[in-house]
Amino acid sequence: MELSQSRKTALVFGATGLVGKSLVTQLLRSAYYARVRSLGRRKLEFTHPKLEQEIVDFERLEEYRSLFKADDVFSCLGTTRAKAGSKEAFYRVDFTYAYQLARLSAEENAHQYLLVSSAGADVDSPFFYSQVKGELEEAVRELPFWAIHIFRPSVLEGERAEMRLGETLAARVLRGADFLSGGRLAPYRPIEAETVAMAMLRSAQLLQPGFFIRPNEELEALAAPISKRLQERPRS
Repeated sequence: MELSQSRKTALVFGATGLVGKSLVTQLLRSAYYARVRSLGRRKLEFTHPKLEQEIVDFERLEEYRSLFKADDVFSCLGTTRAKAGSKEAFYRVDFTYAYQLARLSAEENAHQYLLVSSAGADVDSPFFYSQVKGELEEAVRELPFWAIHIFRPSVLEGERAEMRLGETLAARVLRGADFLSGGRLAPYRPIEAETVAMAMLRSAQLLQPGFFIRPNEELEALAAPISKRLQERPRS
């Protein structure tokens, strides 16, 4: 059951990414949060009275411990092997940094942890990307949060700062394959980053203790109440 009103602090990692930027926008609109703190390597290009932006050195995260005090922690941190430049660099971002951020949040008594992972995440996957995502999921699961939500979106769609031809082509292929299969490929159907962000916000307000995997095919249903409210909001 949702809270009718709350004044929580949200902590966001990866706020400048496709999902992260949309999530920050949703959090700033939400009456549940009085403060939205972004920790990252660079700041967003907009400001807001509720938004606190902190630049951090990921090699020295322990020095920023005081910034990790929050109620709900949203992790959208991630890169690609191509962008990182090597398997080692990718692992450093998507596992080492991501896990350190989660651990510090838990040690500072955050209540809920909401992590963007990936469809197909599995430590036994033949694909390195999916292996790393699965390893992070298993590591985070052992941390003492009151609730942990793992989101496994497929290929993300939305307006990116940089063009990613591979992901654009993959989205088209997957949409066509899903149509031809009669919907049997729903776990891998491309999804809007905004939908993932709404699903994260909605899940945080359900106040369900425990560990939850949120697969791609469930995200639209989770996001629906927030999406509907936005559509019904009078235009200024």
